[in-house]
Amino acid sequence: MSSELDIAEFRRVDIRIGRVIDAERVQGTDKLIRLTVDFGAFRKQALAGLGHLYGPEHFINRKFVFVTNLRPKKVRGLVSECMILAAMTDETDVVPLIPERDIQDGARVL
Repeated sequence: MSSELDIAEFRRVDIRIGRVIDAERVQGTDKLIRLTVDFGAFRKQALAGLGHLYGPEHFINRKFVFVTNLRPKKVRGLVSECMILAAMTDETDVVPLIPERDIQDGARVL
């Protein structure tokens, strides 16, 4: 188990529902998929290492849970501005988190 944090620290993490409006494999990789995500008031790009389990079509026009306030990170010449959240037991069992029912793009997750 990781170290504990207080509620103020947790609230610094901006977790939102985003709708994937575009997805494509990153050339030269087996795992990376570039996602363009609409959060209502803004859009961001995410690079997800899920290409060995899911094709780009799995993500398009679907809503997932994302962390939106991470520092941008450059990977393979592309910038990742947010991160899709997923549950996993190992590299072959990874499940992206989705909202239970439809909710507005950009809704905060608390």
